[in-house]
Parts: sequence; structure tokens; C-alpha cells
Amino acid sequence: MQFSYKNPTLIEFGQGKIEKISSLISTDKKVLVLYGGGSIKKNGVYEQVKQSLKNHIWFEFGGVEPNPTKETLNKAIEFGKQNDVDYILAVGGGSVIDGAKYVANAFYYDGDGWDILEGKYTPSKALEIGVILTLAATGSESNTGSVITKNETKEKRFFHSPFSYPKFAILDPDVLKSLDERQLVNGVVDAFVHTCEQYITSKHGLLAQDGYSEGILRGLVHLAHTFEQRDDLWYANLMWLANQALNGLIGLGVPQDWATHYIGHELSGLYGIDHARTLAIVQPNLLTLLVDEKKDKLLQMGKNVFDMDTIEPLEVVEKIRNLYKSLNIDLKISSYTNDDKVIEKVTTLLEKHGFTNFGDKGSIDKTVVVKILEKSI
Repeated sequence: MQFSYKNPTLIEFGQGKIEKISSLISTDKKVLVLYGGGSIKKNGVYEQVKQSLKNHIWFEFGGVEPNPTKETLNKAIEFGKQNDVDYILAVGGGSVIDGAKYVANAFYYDGDGWDILEGKYTPSKALEIGVILTLAATGSESNTGSVITKNETKEKRFFHSPFSYPKFAILDPDVLKSLDERQLVNGVVDAFVHTCEQYITSKHGLLAQDGYSEGILRGLVHLAHTFEQRDDLWYANLMWLANQALNGLIGLGVPQDWATHYIGHELSGLYGIDHARTLAIVQPNLLTLLVDEKKDKLLQMGKNVFDMDTIEPLEVVEKIRNLYKSLNIDLKISSYTNDDKVIEKVTTLLEKHGFTNFGDKGSIDKTVVVKILEKSI
């Protein structure tokens, strides 16, 4: 057990917490409010933000995409520079928050911000970030990760930066009530796969991390099973479980996989498929092909998460697949695109991005990716 852990993000969780931003951001800061397609102007969040910032100088930039593009975010950077902002308030889900991290880290860089994603530039300073979470899924509100798309080349890449930790994140579960069912399903699945990427690896003996992971997975399974009976507590649990799945805690000192994500990112970047749905498509097929090396943890998951009495790990994989089906997720790539070059394009991009031998044991190469995608088409 060797790790360092620090999470500096202040979490304000609960109903009516949005008004707290008036005291969480100093009035001497010029604030750039970053948001997505404008739903915050329909569900009352924008008015709450506006009221809370009445004593601040602030500007707004909307239109951040569900898969945020560097092209749009570069415009936000220019807008922010024109108005001499020094604080970003991200009002949205993981995409808006990821976009805010890109803007913050690239703000003081004279070159192309995409250099951060390519590993050609490491920020030495950045704008401060605050968050009002409106969609529970990615945990981006209290971690260092950010996933950005380059529209020009259909590439989707990620970066981490210590400057990407938001100073605070407001999690008001009432905000989730305005989301459609597709977005809520995506949240459940995204958090579930995030947890699996840090759990379905190999035996390691770290009891707390396994216990935390299994608790999160059981909670998400319960939310999936009670999806049609959503109440206040359902929304609150989703918001907190999604946060806990990827705030760094359950991955401390344990093997991590992320192969499902790497493949899913390419599918999402190429075809605009919802991130969570690419994960649901890929993961069961990946687990099927790697069942021998993941057998121990799959059986542990079967027992401790699904309450199964089985010695067959593929039955656990089928349980996962059926969980996604119960949420009405289409698990075939061909349902989202008719491109007959999917396998060629995905494997080419993975190779370009350096993913030639990946997964927690480095056993996933191009041959395995092709087999996973063949099962997923």
C-alpha cells in the first residue's frame, strides 16, 4: 500500500446550496460563467447563479458541447482574455467542467491549448475553478481529469493537472430532476464503469478500497433497479455515488484498468456517441475476452455486489450486460453509426495515441481490440 492522497475540493452538498457561491468566490474576482446548451436557463439554475453573483463582475459563455471541443473552448479562452477574467464558474455536467479545466489550464499559454493534451505543454499556473454540478456522472467536480475532443481530427484525449481541482463544487440533487431519462441512465452507467475500471482488475488485498468500490457498485445497481421510482433520495444518492466513483479514493494504491474508456473515447470522438453508452457497449465484450485474467475479481463482484452464488465468471459478465439492457441501452455500435470502417478507425487512433499494450496487465493489443470491436459491432 503506497500512495499519496489529497483532495482539496470543498463539497457543498444539498438542496438550496447554489446561493453559497456568493461567499465562495471573492467579489474582487472577475468571473467567467461557463455552461452548455442553455438548459440552466430553463430549470432555474441560471437565475440562482445570477442572483448569487449580483455583487460580482461576471461574464457568460455558453455552448460547450456534450463532448467539449477545443475549438469552442479556445473561443471561451479568447472571450475570457478580452474581459480580463480570473475565475471560472462551470455550471453543468462533466463536459462543461472538463471544458473549464481546459480553459483554466490553457489560459496563460500563448500556444495551442491542445498541446496540453499532446503532452507538449505542462501548465505552471491556471485560473481558479468553481463548479455547480447539474448532471451526475463523471466525478469531474472533484478530480484532476479532463476529456477534450479535437473536432478537426475527431480525436478525444484526456489530461490531468493539479490546477484542475475545483476550489469548490456545489452538488444540489434537486437540479437533477430536470434531466431527461437518457441523461440519468448515462449517469448511472458512467459511475458504474468508473468504479469497475478501478475494481475489476486483480486481487490485491486492500480491504478499504475493495469495500468502498463494492458499496458504490451495490448502490448504483439499486438505483438501476429503482429507476422508475425516483424520489429525492434517489437523486441525492446518484449525485454522491457518481462523485465517490471518481474522486480518487477507491483507486488509491490498487491496479487500474481504463481500457474500456480508451476504446470508448475513440468511439465517442469519431461518432458522437454518448460517453456512457460507448462504455456500456465495450465493457461486457472486453470482460468476456479477458475473463481468465479477471476471473477472481469478477467472482468477487458476483458475490459481494450481485449476491450471486456462482463459480462461472461469465455469468457475472452477463449480469453486467443485463443491467445495461434493463436501462434500455442499445449495446451495438451499428445502432449509432453505419460506418463500415469502425474497427480500422478506432485501432488507428488508439495506436496514434500510444495505446498499443494497455489495460491493467498490458494485455490488450490491436488484436484484442479488433476482437472486442467485432463483438461490439
